[in-house]
Amino acid sequence: MTSLVGNVIQAEIGAPERWPNNVKLYEPYQAEQIILPDHANCLGVRTFLKMCNLPFTRELRINAEEMSPSGSVPFLQAGVFLVAEFDPIVAFVGLRGFQLSQDLSETEKSDLRAYCSMVSRILGNAEKYLSWMMDTIAVEVTQPRVGAVHPWPLNWMIPMMKKFEVKSQLKSLGWANKTLEEVLNEIKSCCQALSERLEQQKYFFGDQPTELDALVFGHLFSLLTIQLPAVDIAADIKEFVNLTEFCQRIESKYFKEKEDD
Repeated sequence: MTSLVGNVIQAEIGAPERWPNNVKLYEPYQAEQIILPDHANCLGVRTFLKMCNLPFTRELRINAEEMSPSGSVPFLQAGVFLVAEFDPIVAFVGLRGFQLSQDLSETEKSDLRAYCSMVSRILGNAEKYLSWMMDTIAVEVTQPRVGAVHPWPLNWMIPMMKKFEVKSQLKSLGWANKTLEEVLNEIKSCCQALSERLEQQKYFFGDQPTELDALVFGHLFSLLTIQLPAVDIAADIKEFVNLTEFCQRIESKYFKEKEDD
């Protein structure tokens, strides 16, 4: 399926400019609306585009999720194309001729894919669990944010529908019945594997960033900086000093100027 989509895109693109003008990245509003999983995904994509040195404009919309072709954020508008979520955006950018991992060996590329899969599976599911399965966080943070832009009764109904959807996803993946302790242990195990891979390197595969660096930063920085009631995820992550320093380096290099909400 991926190759078929790629062939169609290549046929549509032909030989025009490698990167269109006025590329836009659509996200929810940060201060009032975005929830933890979406924050991690949006930050990961922004970081990846910055690492590729590709110009884009952030477009914050209250209905970004409804506008997205996949129903998930962020999504990219590049010419006639709408591409949503991290992996498809990385693939789309690659078809345009911009690849961060092109100089890696085949073994390294295989390792990169495995680490990306691990991060998306463990940290992505953990973020959904924390946001929706923990009652305190769901009631005090997640549901009010999801319903914030809707009038009554939609501001009550839509969060409930979203919670049911995410709970069903987590149940199918074996995450819905995990305890908080088990989820925290999953996060620690993932961080341990990442820490061992990073060691004292600048990036996970040496001196140049790859999409793994962008993906990890999106998740870890979000978990480090977003304050949630009843749980302190940041304290667990800060035990891994090289990962914390990694996040600080990425923030300093690619996000020196504070972005407006």
